[in-house]
Amino acid sequence: MILNISSRTDILAFYSKWFIKRLEAGYVDVRNPFNEKLVSRIYFKDVEAIMFCTKNPLPILDYLPKIKKPIVFHVTITPYKKDIEPNVPPKGLIIEGVKKLSKILGKENVVVRYDPIFISDKYNIEYHKKAFNNLCMLLNGYIDKIIVSFIDDYKNVRKNNNVLRIKPFTEDIYKEIGLNFSKSAKENNITVQTCAEKRDLTEYGFIKGECLSKTLAYQLTGKTKFKKWQERDCECVQMVDIGAYNTCLHLCKYCYANFDETKVKENKRKHDVNASMLIGHLSDEDIVKIRTK
Repeated sequence: MILNISSRTDILAFYSKWFIKRLEAGYVDVRNPFNEKLVSRIYFKDVEAIMFCTKNPLPILDYLPKIKKPIVFHVTITPYKKDIEPNVPPKGLIIEGVKKLSKILGKENVVVRYDPIFISDKYNIEYHKKAFNNLCMLLNGYIDKIIVSFIDDYKNVRKNNNVLRIKPFTEDIYKEIGLNFSKSAKENNITVQTCAEKRDLTEYGFIKGECLSKTLAYQLTGKTKFKKWQERDCECVQMVDIGAYNTCLHLCKYCYANFDETKVKENKRKHDVNASMLIGHLSDEDIVKIRTK
């Protein structure tokens, strides 16, 4: 089993102490987001590797020696300001965190995500070209890969479009991103990749790949057979997420995992660092099943 920590929330940014306590306890309980009475219990002895996904790896850095599993990091760094990402720390601090991770884990195990891209009057194509080039220069020698994605039409995106003010993508925009991003990445010894994007940018030098490929999964676990995500249009290896929706305090205006800010604050109040699950506690009505794969 490979854990994803987490696509549903930023556990490392806001709940690192809870995660380490679960690691020390030997298991974690995960409530099914589509049937709240169903709970999966995952024992860490059954975990073969972990992918950490975060906008802020800094809180976990001191705990890394406690994690006795193969790990890979995906760290999202975007160029947006507080109007779009109200509670994300200054990007310079995150970049320094990526450098520290690279020194500890090796650059092959640290991936940066420039994710998602949207175009507006404020965040126009020239803004993105400059931001991406600066990011590549700052991370030259510290990472091998940047994964790029484009904004999707999520409920939260539509709700916040008065702030986002998204402009439609055109072929000229895709071409300009493709050519310029590829050039910046190549000049700084980095590859630039998409995963499960409708627009193929390989003609401009992008790689079309996976967030977690079978090759990387083999390198992490030594296993050769893996299930793929059934519900996703990609070849990524299936992972098990231990997070919960509507719990991320970054409150990014484009986020798919948060769609009710009132619920986010309510859930944060329900968080108990000593509980077996991220939000709340087990009840007598819950059905707990052990998950091994």
